[in-house]
Amino acid sequence: MKSLEITVRKMASMVEHTFLRSHGIPGDMVKLCEEAKENRFIGVCVNPWEIGNCVGRLEGSGVIVVTVIGFPLGQNTTSVKEYETKDAIQRGAKEIDMVINVRALQAGAMEVVSRDVLAVVRACEAGGAVSKVIIETCYLTDAQKRAACMIADNAGAGFVKTSTGFGAGGATVEDVRLIRSLIRNEMGLKAAGGIRDLKTALNMINAGATRIGTSSGVAILSELNKANPI
Repeated sequence: MKSLEITVRKMASMVEHTFLRSHGIPGDMVKLCEEAKENRFIGVCVNPWEIGNCVGRLEGSGVIVVTVIGFPLGQNTTSVKEYETKDAIQRGAKEIDMVINVRALQAGAMEVVSRDVLAVVRACEAGGAVSKVIIETCYLTDAQKRAACMIADNAGAGFVKTSTGFGAGGATVEDVRLIRSLIRNEMGLKAAGGIRDLKTALNMINAGATRIGTSSGVAILSELNKANPI
């Protein structure tokens, strides 16, 4: 997709404005939320501790709060991930990005991974939230990526997400294309990790991504606006 084939508004509706660093100043969240409102991003993606802060700042704006569960390693137990999910939804998160147990997947313990994902998906369904399953593609073989996608799809997750952005690598066009070929058409696909410019974002969308997780959303929209000021 060329830049002239997507409007600024359409791109904004696909971007989750992200701040997941463990350090910073209170003004970081103020800036994140103000930028999200100004640019009409679909949402902000923040750590669980920031949910209430962002919900309050975004009230009435139409921008949703997305949070992460079992982040970034995915090594929490299923019961902990389930509790985290319920707590996050209760405090106002509308979408939940959970990290799979990568080590369990690599060990072939598919029942552990399935149980993990299903618990979070069911907690999301009960709380009226959208579930996303982060498979952390940089650590997986193609066969393992297929298995992870099948587990997420079978559990009824809303999205598969490529990466945490804290691993050895982020989203790639090849992985996005592979995931898109493996999941049902109505399932979302979030590309995240290393998406810092318009060209990369468009490449991910062309490959099948329906959502972009990035801390560079403002720069991406600015670049697009220069090419296509609509």
